[in-house]
Amino acid sequence: MEDMHEHTIKMGYVLLVDNDPAVRRNVCEYFSDHNVPTSSVSDWNELKCSGDAPPSLIVMDQTNRSDGLDRLRSIRSKSDVPVIMTGRSPDEIDRVVGLELGADDYIGKPFSPRELLARVRAILRRRLMASPGQTSDSERGGYKFGGWRLERRSRRLVTPDEAQVLLSKGEYALLVAFLEAPQRSLSREHLLQATRVHADIFDRSIDVQVLRLRRKLEIGPSAPRVIQTERGVGYVFALPAERF
Repeated sequence: MEDMHEHTIKMGYVLLVDNDPAVRRNVCEYFSDHNVPTSSVSDWNELKCSGDAPPSLIVMDQTNRSDGLDRLRSIRSKSDVPVIMTGRSPDEIDRVVGLELGADDYIGKPFSPRELLARVRAILRRRLMASPGQTSDSERGGYKFGGWRLERRSRRLVTPDEAQVLLSKGEYALLVAFLEAPQRSLSREHLLQATRVHADIFDRSIDVQVLRLRRKLEIGPSAPRVIQTERGVGYVFALPAERF
C-alpha cells in the first residue's frame, strides 16, 4: 500500500504557503520522511523569484479571510490545481466559502502533518484515477445543450458565444454525469460516485460542486434554470442534451 501512495505523489511536488515557520518545518520534514517532494514559502511574494515548475497540489494558509479567498479565486481563474486551505477560524462559513470558491479541502489548525499527508494523498489519488491514459470511445465527441457545447476529448466547455469556460475536474465530471442523464432526477449519492468526491471531506460537498457549476452555467444562479434542485432527492439537469 505504501508503494501505491508514493507512486501517486511522484506526479509532482506539494507547495506549502504558510507564514508560520514551525508549521513549514514540521510539514516539510514529515513529508520528506515519507518521500513526498515539498516546497514551502512564507507568503506568495516569495514565489515571484521562483523558477519551479507548477506544483501538483497547493496547501495554503488562510492568514486572513479576504486575502486567502482572493488568492484562491485567482488560482481558480487560471488553474484546476488541487488546493487544500488551512486556517484557525472555527466558523463553518469560512470552510463553506473556501469550498465554494474551489478549494478541494479545508483543514483547521492546529493539524498534524500525518492528517495533512493523508488528505494530500487522497486528493492526488483521485486526480490520478480521473486522468485518462488514453482517449476511449466514451471520451470522443461531446454534448450539446441549450446552445452550449462540451467537448469530451479536450474537456472544453464552450458557451453559445464560443467563449471557453474553465472547468475543474470535479465540475467536468459532474457536468458529464448530468449530460449522460438529462431531465432525470439524480441522487446526491449517484453524483458523489460519479465525481469521486467523498463525504468524509465535507458533508455537503456535492452541493458545493453543484453551486460552482451553476455559477458557470446559469444567468441567475439564485433562480437556476439549467440545474434544478429536487427536494429530498437530489438534482435534475433540466435541459435536453444530445451527443455529437
